[in-house]
Amino acid sequence: MSAQVAERTRRRLEAAGGTVDLLDLYAEDFDPRLTPVDEPDWQDREKRYSPEVHEHMRRIEAADMVVVVFPVWWFAPPAIVKGWIDRVWNYGFAYGRSKPRLAGKRMLWLALAGHSAEYYEQTRLGEALELQLGFGVSEFCGVAEATVRLLHGTEFSGIPEQLRGVRAREVFTAADAALTAFGVGAEAPVPA
Repeated sequence: MSAQVAERTRRRLEAAGGTVDLLDLYAEDFDPRLTPVDEPDWQDREKRYSPEVHEHMRRIEAADMVVVVFPVWWFAPPAIVKGWIDRVWNYGFAYGRSKPRLAGKRMLWLALAGHSAEYYEQTRLGEALELQLGFGVSEFCGVAEATVRLLHGTEFSGIPEQLRGVRAREVFTAADAALTAFGVGAEAPVPA
């Protein structure tokens, strides 16, 4: 479902005249492990990180808007997204400068959550994601306009096969609403 929401986002941005660099961490075989070559050097904010990391930095820097679509696993982004943040949103690039390189960018974290909105509200886990991603990553890195939106009820186990299409359309409608609220392009048609 995350890939479908990401594709939907791409179509909306392109339909609105935008250019999209769809970064698919799995398809690109991104390695989320933080090895010494990509560890921050607090004495050298100009450190030359690995070529893979520099390519991702270049892609982020070229974007006006960054939309991260991901499933929520154990009430956090999956390891590949966390590793991407650890390796790419690094000292000297995303933070550690008097004028942040990412200042002026807009960012939407679009998280597909299995549980209901009520569950996330009751447990305050949505607040935890907002704090972690909206403040702990985005604001810390100079991205002043950042939003975290959860698409709830995206786990389909236990839903009868004949009702899964209806549920998928509800998730897509919620994704469209989140994208519209963030100002992302025209609505894309809901796939059959």
